[in-house]
Amino acid sequence: MNRKTLFKSGLGAVFALAAGLALWSGSGAAPVAVEDASRYPNRPVKIIVPVAAGGSADKLARTVAQRLGEKWQQSVVVENQPGASSAIGNAAVAHAKPDGYTLLLSGDALSLNALQSTRAYDPERDLVGVTKAVTNPQLLVVRPGLGVKTFQEFAELVRRRPGEITLALPGGTGSLQHLAVELLNERIGAKTNQIPYPGGGPASLDVLGGHVDAMLITLAAATENVRSGKLVALAVTTSYRSKALPDVPTLQEAGLKDYEVESWQGLSAPAGTPKALIDRINRDVVAVLREPATASLLENLGFTLAATPPQDVDRTVSEDIATYRRVLAGTGVALK
Repeated sequence: MNRKTLFKSGLGAVFALAAGLALWSGSGAAPVAVEDASRYPNRPVKIIVPVAAGGSADKLARTVAQRLGEKWQQSVVVENQPGASSAIGNAAVAHAKPDGYTLLLSGDALSLNALQSTRAYDPERDLVGVTKAVTNPQLLVVRPGLGVKTFQEFAELVRRRPGEITLALPGGTGSLQHLAVELLNERIGAKTNQIPYPGGGPASLDVLGGHVDAMLITLAAATENVRSGKLVALAVTTSYRSKALPDVPTLQEAGLKDYEVESWQGLSAPAGTPKALIDRINRDVVAVLREPATASLLENLGFTLAATPPQDVDRTVSEDIATYRRVLAGTGVALK
């Protein structure tokens, strides 16, 4: 197979950002005073979302921020910093002061960023997990006017018109969706025309507007549009069907044996954040996630609740780096 190179747009901006930030975790940095975890937080907390507003990560962050704000009686602000396949927002938190007041809505991009030939941060060295909040299937959807109702019909259309069927990548070039679509193209035997986006919100708008034919997106970002008939769901990428869209088959059921992609989203903090603060934030985030109203809201959107201990995030990042490295080697894809 010819080796394919996935170009990483926006890395210059990432390095410019990293260079302009105080590297609190580096040698010679000013020590961070350990705040009494029982008094935390005593000022506003920021959650940085490394993708554009409107997608599943943004919905999760704003739900958690609202519930935490109510619990803490303190402002929890969501700030979107999209770009470079999430590397801009991820690097901003990786180099932030490790005092518990800057958190990251983290996910699969951490492990994929680690495999780039050039990078502005190291996810294993510069970030620490708080909780894996949810897991998600990815969902293949098309605009209704494309005229296909099943994955088999979509695959046949792609084979008849190789390189013509446009497919949005909400996570951008080098994202989990990009890798999943490369695997999908390989199994179909023909290529789609992939278009990168800085998040699920803008990607969805172009598919809904009829400007793009299809999209692979985190299921929770598309549930409402599928239920209303604005998008046609063809298949989920997990080995199990989603309770939120139980009539949508898996790609394995559609004939792609052993095909399985599952994503996750959660919270991370800068490395060096005191363990007492990590434990306090984890305890409170897990509590709000498990509140019946919050859990019902998230599950109705299509998220599967995880609400794990902090170490589960770090273990997942490390395991996924190894997994994605093997997949990239097998497909001939390289991240730059």
